[in-house]
Amino acid sequence: MTLIVLFNLKDETSAIKYETWAQTVDVPTVKRLTSVSDFKVFKTSGVLGSESPAPFQYVEILEVNDMEQLGKDISTDMMKSIAAQFQDFADNPTFMMAGQIA
Repeated sequence: MTLIVLFNLKDETSAIKYETWAQTVDVPTVKRLTSVSDFKVFKTSGVLGSESPAPFQYVEILEVNDMEQLGKDISTDMMKSIAAQFQDFADNPTFMMAGQIA
């Protein structure tokens, strides 16, 4: 199962501060979870074929190998702290579950 998270930063949030946190805290911590095979964060740069900005500034892709274990993993105090920090940065993130079809 793939978990896709789409979000913008809160207006008062510095992109540099968020990106540093993502690289040094969030990604390394989440990658160590037994339920997660891979975790990547992308910064969008626009809409293809347009001068328009992308509707979301950031996209997270989590490859989850065990959804039941993910529930256990994210219920730990450490992951609750990471989630709270993420919520301080992200403005109303959208979490979508997806399965590969091709």
